[in-house]
Amino acid sequence: MNTAADHASPLAPEWLAVPGDLNALQEPMWAAGVERNDAGEVTIDGISVSELKKQFGTPLFVMSESDFRSRARAFKDAFDAAFADICGGVDVYYAGKSFLCTAVASWVAEEGLRLDTCSGGELAVAARAGIEGPHLGLHGNNKSDSEINRALDMKLGRIVVDSLDELERVAKTASSRGEVAKVMLRLTPGVHAHTHEFIATAHEDQKFGLSMAEDSTEEAGLSAAEEAVAAATSYQSVELLGLHCHIGSQIFEPDGFAVAAEKLLGFLAAMQAKYSIVLPELDLGGGYGIAYTPVDTPRPPAEIAQAMAAVVRSTCAELDITPPRISIEPGRAIVGSTTFTLYEVGTLKTVRVDAPEGDEGQKNVTYPRRYVSVDGGMSDNARPVLYDADYSAILASRGSSAAPQLSRVVGKHCESGDIVVRDVYLPADVAAGDLLAVPGTGAYCWALSSNYNYLARPGVVAVRDGAARLIVRGETEEDLLNRDMGVANV
Repeated sequence: MNTAADHASPLAPEWLAVPGDLNALQEPMWAAGVERNDAGEVTIDGISVSELKKQFGTPLFVMSESDFRSRARAFKDAFDAAFADICGGVDVYYAGKSFLCTAVASWVAEEGLRLDTCSGGELAVAARAGIEGPHLGLHGNNKSDSEINRALDMKLGRIVVDSLDELERVAKTASSRGEVAKVMLRLTPGVHAHTHEFIATAHEDQKFGLSMAEDSTEEAGLSAAEEAVAAATSYQSVELLGLHCHIGSQIFEPDGFAVAAEKLLGFLAAMQAKYSIVLPELDLGGGYGIAYTPVDTPRPPAEIAQAMAAVVRSTCAELDITPPRISIEPGRAIVGSTTFTLYEVGTLKTVRVDAPEGDEGQKNVTYPRRYVSVDGGMSDNARPVLYDADYSAILASRGSSAAPQLSRVVGKHCESGDIVVRDVYLPADVAAGDLLAVPGTGAYCWALSSNYNYLARPGVVAVRDGAARLIVRGETEEDLLNRDMGVANV
């Protein structure tokens, strides 16, 4: 009898070298309520993937509403408990950039969270969902005048200012309206986050935030961060609430969060003493990692909360300051694992490739690589091509006892880099018409989707208590053509 080890390939990454049970739904990549039925087909809250395909088509984002709500509550409850004795609890802002629609915005509000937005469009979604302005924040390194005015129209609880120029623009806009803008300053504490370069956001050489380095402005002895504090306190049209930082995304190790908290609390204490002000709030951002593959080990919200609370508690005691009200901004950690993408398999082919470089004992040896093409790709998941992101996949429409075969799941776009899952073991009998499910696609997949090659963007289905409903309608070719104004009266 063949074992999984018999089918291991030298082309697979080390963590994938020996495949496990190909029919298993490995935790914690999947939402609660996802399982296989007696026939081996994947179901979510009892609804089979074949029924979802029949009703909504593929590709399709399939989200568990109950799982989303549960994860949102877990963050709110865990952080409130951990910080109860420090600052009376925590304001949890869901990072809407990860995935936002009116249904999700309403769930966020109903579970007691606030909402972080990054554009006028996201503010429009929040308004349609009925979220009140004081429970909203606005981010962005290049806010337009209309976005600043909309934030003031909606009486937002915070505008997170990203630069000295923007601080001046917000102050002037608020002054011209005879209003006061509630502002937080986003700082770059110079903390190195162990993540991909494009999603590490607290080092100096990038577009976000005000540098805490003393040589970051022409003003002798002042950092850009301190210059912003001094300026903000001088504007009658600005209420400076406090400080904000975000060190990156998809981070598993807690060290970076601890160092950032210590640095910002130290800076906050120094600014309060120097300028005789009180900065009542400190936002420590988000970026908590989730499981995209079996080797990813995300930390539960309670563990994250307790570790961060310990640092804030001890640092405030050491600095002899009243702890500020803490806020955080989880996005991916709430929505990422709630969702899987359902695809239909089309073309399959196997090619021969050379042995990996450095394998001196295997010169002139080739190995098979199977390409499994699906009916979506980089238009519904740009993360692999943007960040070299790893994903996993399973055969979802049936169980299989076939031997595992190392496969590469690819999309249908006219790009060789259109890879959905770079390396995954799938049953050798996968064939056209089968359905594959890729877990962990709730965050930054639909949000980054495009119409490349004029593919219509997929719909998003929310499943709860055995019922499925569209919360974002999939596009049609008519939708795409309606925006094309090149030919009149066609």
